Amino acid sequence: MKQSESIISTERLSSDSDAVFANDLDFAEIGFEDSQNDGQADSHEKRTFICDTHVHGKRLDAALVQLVDEFSRSYLQQLIERGSATINSQVVHKAATKIKAGDTLSIVLHATPQSQAFKPEAMDIEIVYEDAHLMVINKPAGLVVHPAPGNWSGTLLNGLLHRDKSAILLPRAGIVHRLDKDTSGLMVVARSRQAMDTLVKKIADREVNRQYVALAHKAWVGAKSVEVDQAIGRDPRNRLRMAVVDLAKTGGKLAKTTVTLLQNADEACLVQCRLHTGRTHQIRVHMAYLGHPLVADAVYGGAPLAELKRQALHASHLAFEHPVTGESLQFHSNLPEDMTQALEALGLLYSATEFRTKP
Repeated sequence: MKQSESIISTERLSSDSDAVFANDLDFAEIGFEDSQNDGQADSHEKRTFICDTHVHGKRLDAALVQLVDEFSRSYLQQLIERGSATINSQVVHKAATKIKAGDTLSIVLHATPQSQAFKPEAMDIEIVYEDAHLMVINKPAGLVVHPAPGNWSGTLLNGLLHRDKSAILLPRAGIVHRLDKDTSGLMVVARSRQAMDTLVKKIADREVNRQYVALAHKAWVGAKSVEVDQAIGRDPRNRLRMAVVDLAKTGGKLAKTTVTLLQNADEACLVQCRLHTGRTHQIRVHMAYLGHPLVADAVYGGAPLAELKRQALHASHLAFEHPVTGESLQFHSNLPEDMTQALEALGLLYSATEFRTKP
């Protein structure tokens, strides 16, 4: 298959894909032809192919999926319908048009929010620690970690790409674990491939100590500390959230959290949560399972309380051995102002040193 020289565009977005970062180009150097569409700039690129036997007899949309695999079939069908595809210089509007070997096929690819997601963006990032191999940051509530539907820009990844141009050489710009948008606190980010590979392994092997402080509904009763060892998977009744699941009946992964009471009040409890695994929404799901959904966590049964309107979860402590030097590293982040004010309103106290545990 012969393809004309074309402008580079980003790969299909995938949270687990390394492909986006597999080149050494500076994003500022990646260009697009610019045209005007209804008075607004419309970034696009034109690709041309000389079709061979691999696509002979196929529908136009099916052939394009094979030739331009970073875009979905439904999106390519939309481009065809709007007249963006030509066969032998003739505009084609029907996705079902059959391709023949020897045809010259062209498609004008218009940028989508997804394809433009991995761009550097200036932002303030609070750095707690930094060396040549890693950095530890203090993420504020409201900041999305990685581009995703509804948040294709303004993410931590965009900020990391702007702060350090070499971050483009790393999968996910060095992000090795995540915090939910409305969760605040500590995250470690790799700055070298050696550090990234080692940190990913350490997290998988449970060698990274991650502790959180959470404010949850209802007074705590029973033992001061409990271990929640319950698998987590997609909620079969609502695919947009997670739930404790029975692995014998549905898909999921083992998940374990140690929850320790710090302070109690009539209508809320302050707890420390230590992760032994790192499943999506793990603390939020396990706390709801215990009957103590996090304050303001509407997805899992929480409601605003004491003027706190985001889920009351803060990554307060992070400890691990340096992935290159082997040095023991420990970091602590004080509670953000909104959680501190909520605790004061409820008559609760938090002592970071009293309740911190060893890795």
